[in-house]
Amino acid sequence: MLCKGQNARLRPGDRIPALYLGVDGGQSSTKALIAEEHGRIIGWGFGGPCNHVSGPEGRQKFAAAINDCLQQACTQAGVNASSVHFSAACLGFSGGAEDKEPYVRDLIPSDKYKITDDAQIALSGATGGQPGIIVIAGTGSIAFGRNAAGRTARAGGWGYIFGDEGSAFDIVRQALREALRYEEGWGPKTVLREHLLKAAQARDANELLHRFYTDEFPRERIARLAPLVSEAAERGDEAAQMILRGAAQHLALLAQSVHKQLFEQNEAVPVCHIGGVFRSGPVRLNFVDEIRRTIGCEARPPHYGPAAGAVIEALRLDRNHSPLSNVPESEK
Repeated sequence: MLCKGQNARLRPGDRIPALYLGVDGGQSSTKALIAEEHGRIIGWGFGGPCNHVSGPEGRQKFAAAINDCLQQACTQAGVNASSVHFSAACLGFSGGAEDKEPYVRDLIPSDKYKITDDAQIALSGATGGQPGIIVIAGTGSIAFGRNAAGRTARAGGWGYIFGDEGSAFDIVRQALREALRYEEGWGPKTVLREHLLKAAQARDANELLHRFYTDEFPRERIARLAPLVSEAAERGDEAAQMILRGAAQHLALLAQSVHKQLFEQNEAVPVCHIGGVFRSGPVRLNFVDEIRRTIGCEARPPHYGPAAGAVIEALRLDRNHSPLSNVPESEK
């Protein structure tokens, strides 16, 4: 929907401005935003997931996702999708960008490209393009930062087997461990066992564990059970509270690592948090406290979403530092 009092669409007779494209390509959906040269968003669109290009089917889905969101954005902006040529385009993809770059250049005509990962565009959106740190905690977890000199650093993001501490998957993994300990009689009593059994329709923790190893429960489905842990914590379950305190501390450690790599010891920069894990009150509040206590920074929600961050990066490819306006609600 358009922002009140503004018409994002180009009108007949208008001079066609330089156009800038930002794309957030994720595991569940793809979003495209088009801005004109003064930073005003004039079109946006959505497509399916585009995180894989391996094999003919993967490349077909990738192309369909890009084309769908670009067609919608161009239609809303009043430009012809079949002939549009961007001054600059920035695309950020989950799962890395190197394997997608050649396909992007075939699908999107542009004078300049920045094809990167989703952490970079998430940071740019979160801080409005300013120096800072972003901590992303959804199914996985990672922290990424950039300083005033343009130097970047990351911590985490090593996947669910060897990393992703503080992620939704890790929270459920810890909850399952507590449920198993309780069932076997060597752990404290916890309602986590009951909640997880009910959610998975399992008879006991042993059946629950075995079901979690099957294709019926892929990693993303297991991660979606994390709110059960937050609910238990808010009702006083000590095991759940311990798990969420640990998650917040792990996520804060990621931010501390990035801050140490990029900034002076007492340098205050925004530390933005994004992802479903931070919808948990216990995680968010403990994380904010840890960040303030350890590195003296203020933790806050992002200013804009990743797709808007991609537009900021596209503008900057052209040395254009115009602030964004008319940003859709979904990116605020």
